[in-house]
Amino acid sequence: MDNFNQADLFADILPPMPIKPKPGNRTRPFQRSGANSTSISKLPNLPPGLPEFRVVRKERRKRSISAFRSAGIIEIHIPARLSKRQEIELIPEMIAMVLKREAKARKGDEQLLQIALKLLEEYLPDFYERPTSITWRNMNERWGSCTTVDGTIRISERLINAPDYVLNYIIFHELIHLRVHAHDESFYQYLNRYSDQDRAEAFLEGYENGVQAGNLTPAAPVNE
Repeated sequence: MDNFNQADLFADILPPMPIKPKPGNRTRPFQRSGANSTSISKLPNLPPGLPEFRVVRKERRKRSISAFRSAGIIEIHIPARLSKRQEIELIPEMIAMVLKREAKARKGDEQLLQIALKLLEEYLPDFYERPTSITWRNMNERWGSCTTVDGTIRISERLINAPDYVLNYIIFHELIHLRVHAHDESFYQYLNRYSDQDRAEAFLEGYENGVQAGNLTPAAPVNE
C-alpha cells in the first residue's frame, strides 16, 4: 500500500509543532473510545452514537454558537456563561448541523472516480492504469492512500470541504501511485504536471500548521 503522508511530503518544511492551549478558552474533549477519552457520563442525557466532539467555552463569546470539524473531531464553540443544561441541549443539534453540511458537500464515490478519470486524461495521458474505486475514509494522519494491487484509492474525510483544486491534487497524487510505488524522482516528475500544485500544497501546509498550533479557523463554520 502506498500512502500520501503529510509528514513525508513536507518533512523538510514542516517541523513538529507543539500544541498549545489558547488562553481564555476552556476545552472539554469527549470521545467515543481511546485511552485518553473523557467519560461522556459527565454530560448525561446525550443520545448514543454521537461522533467524536469537543466543547470549547469562550469567555469573549457572548451569544454566538458555532460548530465545525477540526482534525476529524467536531468542535462546538459556545459562550462560557451557558449553563450545563443548555450545553447538553445544544450538542446534538450542533453535531447534526455539521453532519448535514458535510453530507451536502460530500462528493459521491462515482463523482470522485469521474474526477480521477478527468485528471488522468488531462495530466497523465500516458498512463494506462485506472483506479477501480475511490472512497472517503476517516484518516487523520494521511490525506490519501492507494493500494496498487487492486487499484483502490481512499481519500481523507478531512478534505470533504476543501477547495476542488486541493481535493484534485490529492486524487492526482494517489493516481500516480498506481504506477509509481515510491516517492522517488519519477514520482515527482509526474506530480509536477499538476498546474495547481503550489497552491494546493500551500493550503495543506497551512491546514496542518493551523491544527498543530491549535488555532485552525474553518473556512465556513456552521453557526446558530
